Amino acid sequence: MFELRKAQQRGKADFGWLQSYHSFSFASYYDPAQMGFSALRVINDDTVAPGAGFDTHGHKDMEILSLVLEGNIAHKDSAGNTEVLPAGEFQLMSAGRGIYHSEFNASATEPLKFLQIWLQPNQLGGAPGYQQKAFGQREGLTLILSPDGRDGSLTLRQDALLYQLILADGAQHSLPLAVGRKLYLHLISGELNMAGYKLQPGDGIKVSDETQLSVSASGAVKALVFDLP
Repeated sequence: MFELRKAQQRGKADFGWLQSYHSFSFASYYDPAQMGFSALRVINDDTVAPGAGFDTHGHKDMEILSLVLEGNIAHKDSAGNTEVLPAGEFQLMSAGRGIYHSEFNASATEPLKFLQIWLQPNQLGGAPGYQQKAFGQREGLTLILSPDGRDGSLTLRQDALLYQLILADGAQHSLPLAVGRKLYLHLISGELNMAGYKLQPGDGIKVSDETQLSVSASGAVKALVFDLP
């Protein structure tokens, strides 16, 4: 079963300094049919004005992933982490029993574009955690998140996997999906065909009750592929 969610169907928030598109219900955007998918709760496509950002605020019991598409994030949190996250790198913050952090556009002249992704953990409480890593731009599937940190991936507090998918124009690739699992694909760039559905940047597709999946690229494709319980 497939459910395509077009980019223009997403919620929109405009705060002047922040332009955000919400794939699922978030803040003032509420759609009871879009409350997340399995453990995946939030995908926000954010553009932050130069020098602006999110002041210090708190989170609890949530796995929060950031992927910078353009620019740099200046990160600071109550666990003592002060980092800069450049384009192409992944940052995973496990909120655990509670953490406060701020995220700012590190540039005074250029906008910051990034994806903010929340996954619900399968264990509550515990110490907050911070991980950051560049995984390169290798073609095919690259494992980014896993519950056991396999193959150099970041360790996620949930029975879920996240892959980065990169394909050249015209390339095809099969996507693994075991019986009983769900898949969510968010397209960042290029065009992708899956099971007769054509995805464009910002589109997402929910997949369940399928085990044989293949995709083909039109243009240079970059996407995030979630394997979910």
